[in-house]
Amino acid sequence: MTGETDDDLCFLSAATAARRFRNGTLTPLALTEALLARIARLNDTLHAYLLVDAEGARAAAEAATRAFAAGHDPGPMSGIPVGLKDNIETSGLRTTAHSRVLLDHVPDRDAEVVRRLKAGGAVMLGKLACLEFAHGAPSPDQAFLPARNPWNTGHGFTGGSSTGSAAAVAAGLAPVALGTDTGGSIRNPAALCATAGLMPTYGRVSRRGIVPYSFSLDHCGPLAWTVEDCAIALGVIAGFDAEDPASRDDPLPDFTAAIGRPVAGMRVGVLRHFFEEDSDADSEQIAALDRALEILRGLGAEISSTRVSPLGIYHDAKTVIGEAEFYAAHGHDWRRRASDFGASLRHRIMEGALISADDYLQASRARRQLIAEMDHQFENFDALITLSVPYPAPVMPRDGGKAAARPGTRRPNFNQPFNVCAVPALSVFSGFNDDGLPLGLQIAGPACGEVTILALGHALETAMGPRPRPAL
Repeated sequence: MTGETDDDLCFLSAATAARRFRNGTLTPLALTEALLARIARLNDTLHAYLLVDAEGARAAAEAATRAFAAGHDPGPMSGIPVGLKDNIETSGLRTTAHSRVLLDHVPDRDAEVVRRLKAGGAVMLGKLACLEFAHGAPSPDQAFLPARNPWNTGHGFTGGSSTGSAAAVAAGLAPVALGTDTGGSIRNPAALCATAGLMPTYGRVSRRGIVPYSFSLDHCGPLAWTVEDCAIALGVIAGFDAEDPASRDDPLPDFTAAIGRPVAGMRVGVLRHFFEEDSDADSEQIAALDRALEILRGLGAEISSTRVSPLGIYHDAKTVIGEAEFYAAHGHDWRRRASDFGASLRHRIMEGALISADDYLQASRARRQLIAEMDHQFENFDALITLSVPYPAPVMPRDGGKAAARPGTRRPNFNQPFNVCAVPALSVFSGFNDDGLPLGLQIAGPACGEVTILALGHALETAMGPRPRPAL
């Protein structure tokens, strides 16, 4: 298109790129080349990618370009470049989970989500940074540098644990990325980097081939510049997988049907007590949430406050279950080669070793009660809204992760309740603070209620209008 630069191409949404592939004004190869050039230029600053598969990406993009030219159309993600969090296994391509423990790990089989993307013609750009095993904190003894926040590379932490996924999307290094979420690891970095991030219903997306953190809390989902792109990606990666024992065999809706769906009459409950009583939050975050609620009210949504259990109850249940299951997954390596783990994670793994069977069972019983309580909320509300994060992007930790490593000191977060209750939640951009750092909120729905939360997120995103690119 006239006057269009390669950087302009890099910020096309997946939906827009797909339309242009089909009308002949853009090819998958041209988009992929533009993204590879931008990655080459910016990744030394952002450290979003741990590995770039330029050869594989070009081959897949050329195949998609030929398919469109021949009139073949494998599906909505055909030709769309995607980045993968590096705890998602890729056949013949190193998968490290950002850890020295897996530096030599080259899987011989793709994770199910990667298989589905490739079958749909998507282009795999490479592997993205994360927190170590999706759980540690940045520390100088780790194998790779931590990803930087594109909105302030000198200041900015991206949150965790899908750090590179959020940074890559925000910086125009991938239109779509996959992340994982055990206690906010998609929604937290999405909020801090001004992207959309969707944690689907537990079991909606296969976790086969994803390095585990917590067997009963892990989810996989998309991060993208727009809610619509999250809906498109979810439609490709979702579905039953007999090799994942937690996989749901439910009928799949058309997730993109949410895009443009009216929200008038939707009942929305606001969980204000999370940040007004149970924890705290930055005043600019709360003000942005209130502005967003007024937008939704103006679109006809019915907004009222509601309450669930205190945030700390969810935190305790998630921590006991998550730490015990993390130790079950990784304790063997820790006992044999603890020095290969980063300083932060070495300490965190010990928490799981100290959790008793009684602790785990009591937390599991509490979880069942919390799920029942949350299910009751969705008898009265179509969706629940609260903050995604309490504060804008913090300064990158400079103490080697030691502060984050102290057992028992981690504070509750606003994302954990929806992991504990196994329901879907979507983080949506809600504005910038006075320092130009992104703000975000999250919208949660009942199990298999992704269409509703996507509709609300898209309506809010559309009403707020386009947001600027980070000035890199």
